[in-house]
Amino acid sequence: MEKPGEMTTLSRVLEKLHERGFDHELNMSDHGRLQNKDAQKIYNPEDLTIIKTYRFEGESDPSDSSILYVLEDKDGQKGYVLDAYGAYSSHEEAGFDEFIQKIKVEDREEQLIFA
Repeated sequence: MEKPGEMTTLSRVLEKLHERGFDHELNMSDHGRLQNKDAQKIYNPEDLTIIKTYRFEGESDPSDSSILYVLEDKDGQKGYVLDAYGAYSSHEEAGFDEFIQKIKVEDREEQLIFA
């Protein structure tokens, strides 16, 4: 079995997350909050915790860089937010960066997430 430290691509990390139940992508809603469309839940920053952040950098093109936020809500529901990194952000919604910055961060070891 592959060790968590060996996951070097975005697709591999997403695959492992899905295997562990982190299968809800959260997106910005029209209300300026994150939304889990699968569960019809809308979140304020205080409802979420960032438990891990992954950054992926393109080898030759800065627009290939991305960031993956692994999240957990107050009820233990797991999900993620995927965004292009830096100036190439794929979230054009006003307030996305400010929203993310307000979420509490509890950086967990990969062993705890993927156990």
